Amino acid sequence: MIKFAPQLINLFATLILLLSFAMISQRRIVSLINLFMMQGLALVVTSFLLGYATNQPDLYVSGALTLVLKVILIPWMLHRMIRKLNVRWDIETLLNVPTTMLVGIALVIFSFSLALPVSRLSSSLAGGSLGIALSCVMLSFLMLITRSKAIPQVIGFLSMENGLIFAATAVTNGMPMIVEFGIALDVLVGVLILGVFMFQIREKFDTLDIHHLETLKDDSA
Repeated sequence: MIKFAPQLINLFATLILLLSFAMISQRRIVSLINLFMMQGLALVVTSFLLGYATNQPDLYVSGALTLVLKVILIPWMLHRMIRKLNVRWDIETLLNVPTTMLVGIALVIFSFSLALPVSRLSSSLAGGSLGIALSCVMLSFLMLITRSKAIPQVIGFLSMENGLIFAATAVTNGMPMIVEFGIALDVLVGVLILGVFMFQIREKFDTLDIHHLETLKDDSA
């Protein structure tokens, strides 16, 4: 098993990247949440494989936290949220899908070029996957700036955090335990705050299009 661990890690790393591409091209909110859940599951498997290959228990805890938060709890909260808000519409994008994919490919090429020198210096078992991790971060950022609805932007933020965790795992074989718990708590609190934020937007404007926030003016002006 340890002999084939690098190949399996690279396989699931590639799957994470493909899911990032699927997310930036997805126009259905329910499917987008399911793709995010699958990306979290791939990240869990990668953490477990790396933990087994390097004999680091911290990576098992990291994988378990990701499983609970990114695969079970947060997707359940997002599905419950869209049912309450009754938002099962298509996702409006600032760029059409072909243009978004072309920009995504350019970001992947840039990410691999940027990560190559660092990957050569890394002694981690998954150090070669740094380019994939950075590509996931870039693609998530692309999703953040090309979506006009609040929920897809929340998912983009969470997907970016997936990429950052995978980058830390790929380069250093995992982060300290206290950092893992701190990030998990921050993500959970962030999702709860963003959920309240989305309900407030819906109550005020009867839509989740964040461009309506631009119409707000200071009454005292």
